Formats: sequence, structure tokens, C-alpha cells
Amino acid sequence: MAENDPEEEIILSELDDTELVEQMFDDLYDGMREEIEEGVRILLDRGWAPYRVLTEALVGGMKIVGEDFRDGILFVPEVLLAANAMKGGMAILKPLLAETGAPTIGKMVIGTVKGDIHDIGKNLVSMMMEGAGFEVVDLGINNAVESYLEAMEREKPDILGMSALLTTTMPYMKVVIDTMVAEGLRDDYIVLVGGAPLNEEFGRAIGADAYCRDAAVAVETAKALIARRHNSLAAG
Repeated sequence: MAENDPEEEIILSELDDTELVEQMFDDLYDGMREEIEEGVRILLDRGWAPYRVLTEALVGGMKIVGEDFRDGILFVPEVLLAANAMKGGMAILKPLLAETGAPTIGKMVIGTVKGDIHDIGKNLVSMMMEGAGFEVVDLGINNAVESYLEAMEREKPDILGMSALLTTTMPYMKVVIDTMVAEGLRDDYIVLVGGAPLNEEFGRAIGADAYCRDAAVAVETAKALIARRHNSLAAG
């Protein structure tokens, strides 16, 4: 085949490591799950550590997706496809990462609040956070305060994320935060909130650490707040 033939099939195993990672960035961007799974297996077969595959190939690729989503170049359906491809690679890496005790940036418990069954935005945040190197425990929809408290006790996360898409359910976020305050737990966690009817003013009013307008902002905010917490603990 001619080298400039746009229809030429790319054989991943014939690429060197640098070319393969760059191709995986493209495949992740295009939501090509099978190609991502193949790329992950090839890098592992070449002796790459699971954590290196995660950070350099997958997180590196999702960073581009996140930036383009933030800048309005990509939209929700395309990001969901990319996140699904990322999950394919993560399914291979997760057991290997657990065996090697590889570090994560942090851990997040996330769920949609009581009375609300909307989950597309929450799912996108979950997948983007995983794509950025966080461990994510997704509680699903319709979560009462007890569900959040039990998950925080069980999972010991760094971050609690709450989502609401209805103006009638968003006040429930304050119920959760007020309960955390009453039980002396509030200072132990970073609390992020999001959803279409929310804004920064509401986030401040209910006592959250930050309001995140979309999944890309959630990742950036989580990283910044985790880093700040680590720095303050080190200084203290």
C-alpha cells in the first residue's frame, strides 16, 4: 500500500511505543474501544508497567478529550464514546493495578441525590474522573443522606460528589452537607456539586467546596483541591 493512502489499515503491533501511544490518543478521541483494548495489551506485552500504560496512554489521551470538551470542540455524545473506550482499557488494567498497589490521584464517591433519577451528567463525571486517574465509586441515582454517609464510612474517599438535575431535588444537597456538619464529618471530605440548575452561588450557599459546571471542570477542580489538601497536610 502507498504510505499516503488514507484508507491504509494501521496495524498497532507494528508501531513503535511512541507511535502506538499517539495512535491510542487518536483512537481514544474517536471512541474506538477495541483498538484501545488492543493497544493496552500490546504495551503490557512489551513490558510496560500497568501504571505507566494508565498514565501515559489512557490518562494522557483523556486529557486531550477533556480539554476539547471544556473548549466546546467535543460534545457529550463524543465524550461518552471516548470514556467508554477508556473503560475498555481500564477493565484490563484495574486488576493489574490492584496487584501492584499503583497509586491513584485520589478517591471519589459520587451519586445523584434523593428524588432525582438523572444520571448522564454524573456518569460523564465518573468516567472523566477515572480517565484522569481517580478511583471512583458510583452510587447511582436517588441517594438518601444515609447512602452517602454509609459510602463515605465504607470507602474512605477524598471527595464526595453530588449531582442533581431538578430544581426540586437540588436543595437535598444541603441536607447531606448539613448532616455531615452535624456529625463532625464535613472537614474530612472535599464536597463537589454539579447539575444543570446549579451555579456557583448555590454551591457556596449550601457549603460545598466547589460547584462544577461540567465533567472537565470537575476533573480540574478535583485535582486542584486534592493538591491543596496534600500541601496543607504536609505543611501542618
